[in-house]
Amino acid sequence: MDRALYLAMSGGTQVMDAQGIHANNLANVATTGFRADFEQARSMQVNGQHYPSRVYAMTENPGTRYDLGALQQTGRDMDIAIQGDGFIATLDGLGREVYSRAGDLQLTAAGQLVTGTGLPVMGIDGPIFLPPLDSLSISEDGMISIIPQGGDGTQITALNRLKLVSAEPEQLVKDSDGLLRTRNGEELPQDNNVRVLSGFLESSNVNAVEEMTQIMALARRFEMNIKVMDTVRTNEDASARILQRNA
Repeated sequence: MDRALYLAMSGGTQVMDAQGIHANNLANVATTGFRADFEQARSMQVNGQHYPSRVYAMTENPGTRYDLGALQQTGRDMDIAIQGDGFIATLDGLGREVYSRAGDLQLTAAGQLVTGTGLPVMGIDGPIFLPPLDSLSISEDGMISIIPQGGDGTQITALNRLKLVSAEPEQLVKDSDGLLRTRNGEELPQDNNVRVLSGFLESSNVNAVEEMTQIMALARRFEMNIKVMDTVRTNEDASARILQRNA
């Protein structure tokens, strides 16, 4: 069998993987604080006896784009956006500390502060729980102050502080759940220089036009791989007919 068939097949498979990366980016264009993923393909030499020109493609996910998304004003006291670099510390489903830019905070019926997707938000000493309250405010340094339920409006109490951290992009890796973790598995320390803006949310940094353009380009590349496979099959059929005539 002509090795070109295998090369075209592997190329088509890798194009589909690349399509998945861009499709996931596009699906999260409206997800608060989402960070887009990159994809790249590189040529790999075929092992064994082959022509020097015979290489196959391998798609990689080399990293995540950490450009800042646009800020959207909501006016909601529990919505926050990181100013500049930094992340909000939360816990994943297994209780491990993870990091996010999504600041659409909520309060559960038990008074626990969670993200919009239900992840517990970390404070200085662990997950944050708040007593019944009439109003809540979050200052620029992440300090959480409340007016207790039934208060006269003047009893403002500072209860806890959000755990805000910073890290270089090479220290972090984004998993399939969209959450950021440290590569070495260690927790990041509190960074007192990280600031938040209350009443705002950071949008996704996905460029919808760019992602659509990439998806269309990949679709054309996939069609090219299919045409190569059709050509190989046509050549094999022609070779079989020649052999039959000479038999």
